[in-house]
Amino acid sequence: MTYVLGIDVGTSACKAALVDETGRVAASAGAAYPVHTPRSGWAEQDPDDWWRGVCAAVREVLQTAAVDPRNIAAVGVDGQSWSAVAVDRDGNALGPTPIWMDTRAEDVCAEWRETVGEQAVFAVCGNPLKPSYTAPKAAWYKRHLPALYGKTQKILQSNGYIVLKLTGVCSQDKSQGYGWHCFDLKTCAWDAVLCRALGLDPDLLPDVADCHAVVGTVTPSAAALCGLAEGTPVVAGGLDAACGTLGAGVIQAGQTQEQGGQAGGMSICCAEAKTDIRLITSPHVVPGRWLLQGGTTGGGGVMRWLEREFGAAERDRARQTGESVFALLDEAAAAVPPGSDGVVFLPYMAGERSPLWDPDARALFYGMDMRTTKGHLIRAALEGVAFALRHNLEVAEEAGAPVSVLRAVGGAANSPLWTQIKADVTGKPLEIPDAETATAMGAAILAGVGAGVFADFADAVAKCVTVRRTVTPDPAHKAVYDERYALYRRLYPAYQILERKQQP
Repeated sequence: MTYVLGIDVGTSACKAALVDETGRVAASAGAAYPVHTPRSGWAEQDPDDWWRGVCAAVREVLQTAAVDPRNIAAVGVDGQSWSAVAVDRDGNALGPTPIWMDTRAEDVCAEWRETVGEQAVFAVCGNPLKPSYTAPKAAWYKRHLPALYGKTQKILQSNGYIVLKLTGVCSQDKSQGYGWHCFDLKTCAWDAVLCRALGLDPDLLPDVADCHAVVGTVTPSAAALCGLAEGTPVVAGGLDAACGTLGAGVIQAGQTQEQGGQAGGMSICCAEAKTDIRLITSPHVVPGRWLLQGGTTGGGGVMRWLEREFGAAERDRARQTGESVFALLDEAAAAVPPGSDGVVFLPYMAGERSPLWDPDARALFYGMDMRTTKGHLIRAALEGVAFALRHNLEVAEEAGAPVSVLRAVGGAANSPLWTQIKADVTGKPLEIPDAETATAMGAAILAGVGAGVFADFADAVAKCVTVRRTVTPDPAHKAVYDERYALYRRLYPAYQILERKQQP
């Protein structure tokens, strides 16, 4: 039996999934690592924490499946967006990398708006000029960490760094190129003129490769650390949201993935590069396709925060019964009616990305009274994340990309309550494939297509993706949520007015 390996470098953990030639997941494993927030607006990780996690997860997968690593035809790696891993000539990370939640580079963006102009940048890259992207972070290094910048040979994305550790080769996949504002969205190539206008050195940019293209093979030193066979081909890989979209079976124009990982969002598959300055556009990992995306900071991270701060009783019960602590939180939320008895939550726990693009946005519970319970707070949080999804979908429709059905992936897709809430809030059916491994599956599909294990992407999806349940909207609930959503949309502007009044 021939296998392919998919590696997913997420925000809170990495996952490895071993997939055989029939599309069956033979084994999967994960390893967690921390996010560091040393200052307000900063969110960074140690790239070598990713590498250690990957090595542990891959070794566990190989042991669990009892597979000879020589039977693995290729490896694919996906990763979280908008990292800026500075590496030296020896391939060593020069320090922690700011990740997608990090907004420290706002001063850089403010300068670029004055000197280059946001519209001029948008005309090339098709994305807003925001500090969470990779390019402003690289310029921030140059401005605030000149010694580090001077030692930098290349700046890599998260998956690119793991590919480097596996192969010794610096690479840049097409789907993650959009993190650089000097990446031409239509041609999927670097714009050296714009790069220099932004004050960046074009030599820091790795060569761009198709996501399923083999860029190197596993080195002897990497093989010794992770357990893979020396010489195993490794493809360039791609953006985690794009690989999750592929792993959900979304490869044709009009199909849409709904993301329920640490962050939330949606990815609409398009046959051309559709852009809106309020949204995010990237090349898909599938050639000839693009993704119009909405990315919200509200997602599974909100539930992890609730569990950490308010879930002591559920944790105790889970330890005694073996139940999932998140299923127990859902149980408390399910006892509350749709609309949470008037409690509304803004899920901006780390600022907000699209369509607001406000790094200073803050989360808010509104409408509480003496009857409010923990269950109300949990349900309102689930509903608030769904409202953020609806907001992005509405903007996408205005941009000419309507959606009829959502394919849900990520840990949140395991929650029957949350998926029902999202269906009711958006008014759109949700189809749920294998939510546990969809993103790593997408990375494995890239490896399989690149190595010829699968004939093409359609063949891979037919073999690897199966919808296991479908959730249909409840019209009665939709009417309640329409009213709550209208209030949700009014709360952020009202909060902004209040904040401005409080400023000296």
